This record gives sequence, structure tokens and C-alpha cells, in this order.
Amino acid sequence: MAHMKEKTAMLFPRRKTVRIRVGTVDIGGGAPISVQSMTKTDTRDVRATAAEIRRLAAAGCEIVRLAIPDADAARAFARLRKTSAVPLIADIHFDHRLALTCLDGGADGLRLNPGTIGSAEKVREVVRAAAGRAVPIRIGVNSGSVEKDLLKIHGGPTPAAMVESALRHIRILEDLDFRLIKVSLKASDVPRTVEAYRTLARKTAYPFHSGITEAGPLVPGAVKSAAGLTLLLAEGLADTIRVSLTAPSVEEVRVAYLILGAAGLRPRGIEVVSCPTCGRCEVDLLRIVREVELRLARVSRPLKVAVMGCPVNGPGEAREADVGVACGRGGGTLFAEGKILRRVEESKIVPALVREVARRTAAKGKKA
Repeated sequence: MAHMKEKTAMLFPRRKTVRIRVGTVDIGGGAPISVQSMTKTDTRDVRATAAEIRRLAAAGCEIVRLAIPDADAARAFARLRKTSAVPLIADIHFDHRLALTCLDGGADGLRLNPGTIGSAEKVREVVRAAAGRAVPIRIGVNSGSVEKDLLKIHGGPTPAAMVESALRHIRILEDLDFRLIKVSLKASDVPRTVEAYRTLARKTAYPFHSGITEAGPLVPGAVKSAAGLTLLLAEGLADTIRVSLTAPSVEEVRVAYLILGAAGLRPRGIEVVSCPTCGRCEVDLLRIVREVELRLARVSRPLKVAVMGCPVNGPGEAREADVGVACGRGGGTLFAEGKILRRVEESKIVPALVREVARRTAAKGKKA
């Protein structure tokens, strides 16, 4: 039961990795799995990007990545870093000078593939600057950008090609005695992504940034991300995650926490348990559930709220939740922490649930 604080164990233990630190956030080495996202605004628009970073932080995002396409964006990064409450990562491609500017501007991490930013001397320059500031580098391999020679060798962007690409970039950094590394191996489909992470896990102990890239619009992308990340989480192959959606960035964070919570890891906010409704339902349950979600969207403490439409499974589910209601004709029976509180009319179900949740979050806040 939720109010009895049961904990769900994952199927497999976490993979053992070295630990790195991105700003104030530990990654790998048994640290909690962290949640990342990426801004969708133009980084050069400081006001809009700063507002998005604030929204992400309020949603629980722990690390935010920014695209740095040119020098103007790199200069804007420094201004954004000064106002951000969460660590910021600079996403760099091709131009090593952008990485140097962002490091000077306080970047907490870099996302770049060292083999794509030019000569060995340019790579050494970036690595020296990152090492001097203890700033980690993420090697990010995507199936859509695997090197052409590896595509030819492996017959396409296969898991083996992605792993070989990652190992190639890892060796460049290791040869420069740099080991503040995390790695991602992302494809837009689940099978290739999971197989790539499984294979690389046998070859390195660096922490993994995990997710399904270009997963799609909100609902299809959330489903695909959940399918892939659940497999990776169950096998201990994720140390920090990003859900990539064609949707507002705060939705990426929300979906990430829903996945972690469903897997028994790091629940955040309200988990609504509700029935799909059937011919036995005698209230407007769809409306009630929508209003409950809307009214409780800003609650960050993990609580289970059951909104059930009939007396078949309703009382059992409502009793197991922190707060719940089992509906019948014209109203429902309100439960809290396994006990019946009272019966409420249909029009008062949502306010009653919201009040009970507020009481419990306030009580937990005082205990903390």
C-alpha cells in the first residue's frame, strides 16, 4: 500500500560505474538516477531561454542542456549560467572554440564527440580546459550521425557500429588522460538502443546517459521512451536519463519522472490511479480525473491518488492509495491512508481530494 511506504525492487541491480559530477549533481557510482532535458528556445534569446530553464527546474529537471550553434549562443550561455539554479551543459558540434567559450562561461558539462571537432591540438585544448575545471564530457553517439567509415564496415548504424564509435571517442579522451566521461548510445528505436547499451556495458565502466532519441510526439514518444527506458533501468543501464519528445520540455521531465516512478525509482508528484470506466460507472469520471490532474499538477511530493468509478475494484484501490475515492451513483466514498473518511457528492469529489492531499503534503513537510 502506498501509505505503508512499500518499495518496489527493480529486476536487476544497478551497473557498477565510476562516479562523475555535473555541477551539483552526481552521476553514476550508485548516485540516484538524475533527470535531464534540453531547452527548445533559441539559446541566443537569453530572456526566453532563462524562462524555460526556470520552468524546467520547477518541474524537477536536475540538469539542462543547451544547443550552442554559434559564437552568439556561446556568449549567451555565460549569461544564462549566472542565472540558472541547475547545472547547464553546452551541446557542441564541430567548432572547438564554442566549447572553450562555454567553459569560460561556467559550463558544468560538455556534450561533444572529440573526433568531430577538428585536429588533435584542438581536442587537446578543449580537454585541458575541461580538466582544469573538472568539467565532464559526454560522448553522445546517435544512430543518425555514426561515422561514414563505420557505417560501411557494419552495413549501417547497427548497435555494433554505435558501440565502436563510442569506443573510438572514449580512446581519444583517455589518450589525453581525461576520464570525466559519460556516454550515450541513442537510436530512435528501442531494440537498437538497448542492444547498444548492453554491448558497451561489457566494455567500459563509464556512466550512461540513457534514452530513446527522437522518440516522437508526446503520446507515441512517451510510450516508446517508457518501453526503452524500462528495459535499460531494469538492467541497470541508466545513470541519468532524458526523454526526447516533440513537445514542451517540461513534458519531457514529467514523462521521465512517471517512468522512474512506475519502475519503483524516484517517484515525484501525484500518481493518479484511475479506472478506464465501463457501463457500471455512474459519475463523470473523465472530468473528475482531468480536474484532479490539473489541480494537483504542482504537487512535487510523491503521493498516490485513486479515482475509481464503481464499487467493484474501487474500494480496494482507494483503500491502498494515500488518498482515494470509490464512486457510485451521484457521489463517492472518500478514503485516506486506508480508512473511510466520509461520503461526498459528485460535485465535491475534486475539492475533497485536493484538500486531503494538501493535508498530507503539509504534514509530510512538517515531519521533514
